[in-house]
Amino acid sequence: MARFHLGNGASLHAIHWAADLSEKGLQQSIGLMVNYLYDLDSIEENHDAYFDQGKVATSRAVTRLLG
Repeated sequence: MARFHLGNGASLHAIHWAADLSEKGLQQSIGLMVNYLYDLDSIEENHDAYFDQGKVATSRAVTRLLG
């Protein structure tokens, strides 16, 4: 799912901890869920950065979480 959205130019907008605590959710994603944002002004740049450099565009909030 992530490759689809990121490859289409979306950015990783938000990470939700413990969002899906079902057995399936825990097995598939450790209970995490994310939101993707399609900003029309950034889609092409995000797409190119993802495929050319493996760079994932993230919101400031996600960058702070990962920093």
